[in-house]
Amino acid sequence: VQLQASGGGLVQAGASVRLSCKATGINFSLNTFDWYRQSPGNQRERVATITSGGATSYSDSVKGRFTISRDNVRRTLFLQMNSLEPEDTAVYYCHIFFRERDFWGQGTQVTVSS
Repeated sequence: VQLQASGGGLVQAGASVRLSCKATGINFSLNTFDWYRQSPGNQRERVATITSGGATSYSDSVKGRFTISRDNVRRTLFLQMNSLEPEDTAVYYCHIFFRERDFWGQGTQVTVSS
């Protein structure tokens, strides 16, 4: 399993960013995926989850601002982040728990300036 994330960058507060994560080595459409983030000095936290059926869930801190989605044909996971706040600054990781193991993308930095 390989997860390749992209799309981070430096933006101003209030801006939008879309992250992408390409997955290979698995049957993409059958699996649940997550986005996590980790900022300096903090534990990695789950941000959003999307099931194989398209059901989504979000942490309270991003609900209403972030949208997780998937394109099963392109085998790609997305995270649309709107109304970004400085507190959203973190390294973002795509994740899958597959065959009793955690697999992580390499992480993509999102920095939100005030």
